[in-house]
Amino acid sequence: MPAAAKPSRRPPRVAATAQSMADKQREISISEFFTKNRHLLGFDSPAKALMTTIKEAVDNSLDACEEAGILPEVLVEIQPVGNGKRNGAEVEAILELEAEPEKLSRRKGAVAPVKEERYRVIVEDNGPGIVRQQVPRIFGKLLYGSKFHSLRQSRGQQGIGISAAGMYGQLTTGKPVVIVSRTAQQDRGHRFELMLDMKKNEPVVQKDEECDWERPHGTRVEIELTGSYKRGQHSVDVYLQQTAVANPHVRLVYRSPRGDEMIYPRAAAELPVAAHEIQPHPYGVELGMLLRMLKETKQRNLTGFLRHEFCRVGPKTADQILETAGLAPTKSPRHTDQDEVQRLMDAIAATKIPSPPTDCLSPIGEALVLAGLKQRLEAEFTTAVTRPPSVYRGNPFQVEVGLAYGGGLPADDLAQVLRFANRVPLLYQASACAIHKAVLTNNWRSYGLQQSRGALPSGPLVIFVHIASVWVPFTSESKEAVAHYPEIVKEIRLALQEAGRQLQIHIRRRVREREALKKQGYIQKYIPHIGDALRDMLHLDEGERTEIIATLTDTLERSRKI
Repeated sequence: MPAAAKPSRRPPRVAATAQSMADKQREISISEFFTKNRHLLGFDSPAKALMTTIKEAVDNSLDACEEAGILPEVLVEIQPVGNGKRNGAEVEAILELEAEPEKLSRRKGAVAPVKEERYRVIVEDNGPGIVRQQVPRIFGKLLYGSKFHSLRQSRGQQGIGISAAGMYGQLTTGKPVVIVSRTAQQDRGHRFELMLDMKKNEPVVQKDEECDWERPHGTRVEIELTGSYKRGQHSVDVYLQQTAVANPHVRLVYRSPRGDEMIYPRAAAELPVAAHEIQPHPYGVELGMLLRMLKETKQRNLTGFLRHEFCRVGPKTADQILETAGLAPTKSPRHTDQDEVQRLMDAIAATKIPSPPTDCLSPIGEALVLAGLKQRLEAEFTTAVTRPPSVYRGNPFQVEVGLAYGGGLPADDLAQVLRFANRVPLLYQASACAIHKAVLTNNWRSYGLQQSRGALPSGPLVIFVHIASVWVPFTSESKEAVAHYPEIVKEIRLALQEAGRQLQIHIRRRVREREALKKQGYIQKYIPHIGDALRDMLHLDEGERTEIIATLTDTLERSRKI
């Protein structure tokens, strides 16, 4: 007889009503959303969280310094803290064991690798500082900043980064963010300790006091968090190295958890060209955005609206758009209905409007790309290409490419690709990035390199690709990969092809030189035998033989130099 089934311990189902479901509904704040979905911001692993925190703080420091016209000096420090605090030698031993775990079985009393530990991340700069009233909102409120609505090149875009890093630190350690800021030498600094109210997305100031600080102006941020420090391709060390390459005007000091200090000196003594804010271009505006702009504009007629709310729209272009749309130039923008707005959109698409201005961009420049590559890489050949500005969805962008080849670069590995967007290194999600796709699909064999199907070229090569834009189309809020817009992929390919042709000339020259040296070696090897044969045929003495050999060798050397 089969055993009787045990009765279920689950409570009986209670049918929900419309009212009971309505009672459960509540507003979700942006902080609560990102608390549960922090992977969207780049905090999906302890190692990545540590790097993302440093990246966001360094981006803010560099943007602030450049906007204030100050050559940046940035200090980055990672300190192990808490119960698991270790000195530099202990951290070094853990990293060694992580790299070679089989040593654990042979070493008595070895400390097992700890994947997560507490660290205090410190980023300090010599920027203009932050006004006291703004500090709590900048560091304690998500989606708060000045760059989201500004159409000019900058590292930050969304007003999420540094406040999200503080939120992650609060979630994992319960510790507040500490900020010290000073705006002028004659004023004292201010020290804040902030927490984030995640339900209200508002800052909670725990401490606000004046303090003495040795810097005449600048900002210092301290965030305690749970993370994992590792070395390798996706490490903080690599991120800072690449930051120094793409920002040769920065002096960067880095103190690692191991206790050592690395200094990246400036390779350029001038700031990048300042990027100026522009109005949106008509081609980049969608219907919903146009509706909102019409309702919010201060202009009294459609002609003024088109001329002052957009770039590249002059009197003639505005009249042509309105004539095509069948709208009166004197009509009030606020009183347009949806059918008229649709006609306006269609008229904009049918009108030839010049591309937006490019003074909103601040490319690195070929000379500084070369300076950055030469200072950080031991290569025998470097080249750089800056493409003319182009446009996607009405947004200006510009592509720069640099190649470093030979020298001390590893010859047996695949080429290394350095991806940058607005001077910020992109270390993750390479396979999802338009930059990686353009490099991968480029035919490197035509430039004298080896390349397997569907793979990067192999050989001693580093490929540097930078995209500068007023709005980089990242695939997610974590800003790790560039979306595959056809215009962007096309410009990257054109830049790679132009740089590749210069590399091809160098590789062919080196092949010719190697072949010439090889032939010269053969001739030098057989010159003594030629002298012996001539001596035997012409009955020369030893002195005449030596003179002939010297003459032949001298002739060979002069022909090689020619």
